Amino acid sequence: MGGLLKELLLEDKVLIHFDFMNGFFDINRSIVLSWGVIAVLTLLILFLTSNMKVHDISTKQAVAELIVEKLRGITYGMLGDEGLRYRDYMVVVLVFIGASNLVGLFGQTPPTMDLNVTAALSLMSIVLVEAAGIKKKGTRKWLKSFAEPMAIITPMNILELAIRPLSLCMRLFGNIIGATVIMELLKMVVPIIVPAAFSLYFDIFDGLIQAYVFVFLTSLYIKEAVE
Repeated sequence: MGGLLKELLLEDKVLIHFDFMNGFFDINRSIVLSWGVIAVLTLLILFLTSNMKVHDISTKQAVAELIVEKLRGITYGMLGDEGLRYRDYMVVVLVFIGASNLVGLFGQTPPTMDLNVTAALSLMSIVLVEAAGIKKKGTRKWLKSFAEPMAIITPMNILELAIRPLSLCMRLFGNIIGATVIMELLKMVVPIIVPAAFSLYFDIFDGLIQAYVFVFLTSLYIKEAVE
């Protein structure tokens, strides 16, 4: 098990190596795969949204509008009216994480199995949460909220600023690496048909669920911040 974790976490982590400054400019596989996911999603969006019309819309446009409507409906249900302005950002995060987790279907390591990726997503989410609170309450009320409901718990409220992104980061990272380890173990001990069946769960269902959970928790924090 230790050897498998070492192989998954350390080997081939760097995809593009620059022989300069001890690898300071090396580009990790997770970064390249993230760019690939973004590129594929961008091309798909451009394809679905090309030649859009108001009347007599094409099937392609109808599909695009349906996807947007459903995704906005999901995030609106999490955020409510107060967090409506953050709905589209949550849709982008949901789609990116979901697509990144599906990379495993193509024999690649999901970018979300890199702590750098999950940490960056978590920090972006918490910055948005606190910015939403400041915008809603103003800087003074936002600062006073750390002393609520009583001043004695102010240190705990401040500590929560660090705990929330850490929780988001490690939950996403831990679940993805756990699923990947299980899949690798299955490939070692059973025929190919069984791992293929389990892949439907770990690479598709579980990957999409983890994307939903990440966005749900972020939306919950935003909802709390703007109430």
